[in-house]
Amino acid sequence: MLTITLADNARDRAAVFVIRGAVFVAEQQVPIEEEWDDHDLGADHLLARLDGVPVGTGRLVERDGEGLLGRLAVLPRARGTGAGAALVRAIEDRARERGLAAVELHAQTHALGFYEKLGYAAYGAEFLDAGIPHLHMRRPLP
Repeated sequence: MLTITLADNARDRAAVFVIRGAVFVAEQQVPIEEEWDDHDLGADHLLARLDGVPVGTGRLVERDGEGLLGRLAVLPRARGTGAGAALVRAIEDRARERGLAAVELHAQTHALGFYEKLGYAAYGAEFLDAGIPHLHMRRPLP
């Protein structure tokens, strides 16, 4: 069973950073000093659990009346279970609760199809973030 909750205590926050470390730092070789940033302090962090075990995370940062979805990470053993899409939808729900008009994200180019299926549209030029090609994507919230 997949559940998603706000990571609002120390134990859940620790799980968020363990997952991000495993996916971004260990798997994708993102330098740790680039993976953690000042946005982490004020962001809403969500935690996905599969059968009670933490398997994924994502964060919502509020910026100029819109949400910035970021640091979406799902552990390899949980990929293909729907955890990533469920995290995106939960972050969108959180953005709606905050009265935000849209959600933007910076997608790794290999993940464009994933986000397009969820209603996001790419715009602008490709750019590098931590040495990985990305595109801006956005979805207005209904």
